[in-house]
Amino acid sequence: MTTARRAVSPPTTPLRAAPGLLRQLIFDRLGMMRSAAEAYGDAVKITIGPKSLYFFNHPDHAKHVLADNPANYRKGIGYIQARRALGDGLLTSDGERWREQRRVVQPAFAHKRIAARADVVAREAGALVARLRGAAGPVNLVDELTGFTLAVLGHTLLDTDLDAFTGAGRAFGVVQDQAMFEMETMGLVPTWVPLAGQLRFRRARRYLDDVVARLTADRLRHPRPEGDDVLTRLIAATRNNDPRRLRDDLVTLLLAGHETTASTLGWTWYLLDRHPDVLRRVREEAVDVLGDRLPTFADLPRLTYTAAVLNESMRLYPPVWILTRQAKEDDDVAGYRVPAGSDVLICPYTLHRHPGLWDEPDRFDPDRFLPDRSGGRPRYAYLPFGAGPRFCVGQQLGLVEATFATALLARDLRLRTAAGHRAVPEPMLSLRMRGGLPVTVHPA
Repeated sequence: MTTARRAVSPPTTPLRAAPGLLRQLIFDRLGMMRSAAEAYGDAVKITIGPKSLYFFNHPDHAKHVLADNPANYRKGIGYIQARRALGDGLLTSDGERWREQRRVVQPAFAHKRIAARADVVAREAGALVARLRGAAGPVNLVDELTGFTLAVLGHTLLDTDLDAFTGAGRAFGVVQDQAMFEMETMGLVPTWVPLAGQLRFRRARRYLDDVVARLTADRLRHPRPEGDDVLTRLIAATRNNDPRRLRDDLVTLLLAGHETTASTLGWTWYLLDRHPDVLRRVREEAVDVLGDRLPTFADLPRLTYTAAVLNESMRLYPPVWILTRQAKEDDDVAGYRVPAGSDVLICPYTLHRHPGLWDEPDRFDPDRFLPDRSGGRPRYAYLPFGAGPRFCVGQQLGLVEATFATALLARDLRLRTAAGHRAVPEPMLSLRMRGGLPVTVHPA
């Protein structure tokens, strides 16, 4: 605990603003966060009815909450509601339970292991290109990218084929819809009320339970002698414990292991289609580095502009747009008093567009991430993978997937957003693209 005598409460939104804030919470969460930052600065206490949200929007604030004093904060709103479907998995758990889970899965994400499986990622990226090339008409690119990231997850982390579980992406979408509904209604609607969304949620949860049961039963029938994949490690770690733990860990891995990368790739291609000069540079780099072959792990340091494009895409549309925490004890965040039990928000979406940290923050400019322009930027101004002990364990795998897929798609195909389509961000647990991204596919 780091209370300070001179700590003060942040500026507070007036009571008369509560109805408008509630409407924004339901219909325009990104707009609510941006308008709060513009109106009140880097710290504000947003009051909506009985709920107060401490919103901090400065790198020093993010550093304190996420890295300097993380033991004082548990997961907050959104994650609390998602726990009904995800259970106590790596994304939603805290304390010793989280530390144990991290120890179990961490070896599967080791640098050497990811490097050794980069060829699997490359083959799946090549298969994605082939499927799109064979498309007879417009396709929803986000659906295709979700299939790609699920396939990579299965073959690199679980050592299994997930083709039979293509419904997992839709099931996770339903879970997030319900979690956001419960957050918006502040828990005032009982979960037993048979609303349509609640019924869809129950079906989705049953489907995910079935996925876990089938994956586990298959692995027990066909064990892997080497045993270094996540599925084998999770089964071994929970063999003598409550079987619910295995279910929670695996469901969380299935969600976190594919959705954020698919989201990043979707936004990247939307931006590339709108910026043909940037797309041309990505294509030229892919041709220069790869020729006509599949990428390898050794190619990653040479695909520098592709990496800059992905970084800029995640700046504008961070896959995890908000990081919510709840204070266990009183705290002092850069001179602002945060009482025990308070909900605290760190929002990468607004931090990445902070006018004091970024030149022309709303402009798509990948060059800002090239080496000659990256110096001097505060470490905690850019948080696409979080920070501190809960820094995303799958960062490296996600970047390998995104880099390989972007390079091959740019080299081999022309993807054009359907005429008249406007991509709308949908801030759920991840920053989804509402309605997906309809594209037409053309040869290079």
